[in-house]
Amino acid sequence: MLILAHVSDVHIDGSPRSIDRTRSVMRHLENLPGPLDAVVVTGDIADNGLIEEYEIARELLTTRHPTIICPGNHDVRSAFRKALLDLDEDGDGPINQVLRLDGLTVVLCDSSVPGRPEGFLEDETVTWLNGVLAETPDTPVIVGMHHPPVSLGTPYVDSIRLRNPERLEAVVRRHPQVVAVITGHAHTAASTTFAGLPLSVAPGVVSTLRLNQELDAPVPVDYDLPPQIAMHVFDGGRLITHVRPVL
Repeated sequence: MLILAHVSDVHIDGSPRSIDRTRSVMRHLENLPGPLDAVVVTGDIADNGLIEEYEIARELLTTRHPTIICPGNHDVRSAFRKALLDLDEDGDGPINQVLRLDGLTVVLCDSSVPGRPEGFLEDETVTWLNGVLAETPDTPVIVGMHHPPVSLGTPYVDSIRLRNPERLEAVVRRHPQVVAVITGHAHTAASTTFAGLPLSVAPGVVSTLRLNQELDAPVPVDYDLPPQIAMHVFDGGRLITHVRPVL
């Protein structure tokens, strides 16, 4: 059995609010009495893509647990590379990441589009994902990214979801060791299916997106609910997801 903490959408903007909520989440994970195998962070680390925001985020997200992080639509790849990953390389190419655990591989694809809110998997990322999956045919894999590849019944997020889901579907159907897809972006916990697999969407740390029926606003964002995370249990080839508020 493996336990993954799934954190998303911290939106560090330098404000005490975003910092305090992220710190509370990471303190909660550090103080868990039981083992935690990894922390997975699915994007929107910085709110404005500034170096200063990533420097704050790097300190906040530092943990004793193995960690894997991908960009979201609020992130800027060059600043993400330099300040968060400590990479000197230039360029705005996609930032794709792999975390290999004992009995499970977590693959995070960069679905961000520089300067745009919607998601798209570039040819480089699709080729990379296919190659990584081909290397580990016998190890279960969770594939993650920022943007959900399907509509979630939340019009604002659905309008800026992943634009080319058929490309992702073709790859994951080609590799039967993929057991689930996980994403962020929606600021609300959601579960559905994609390509015949479970799709788990993490809640938001910085805020919670309500259904239109729950909150009468152009963009129904609730800033009063506490930050939330998902806890994924991988057991016997199945992914079980629990959602927890952090008070």
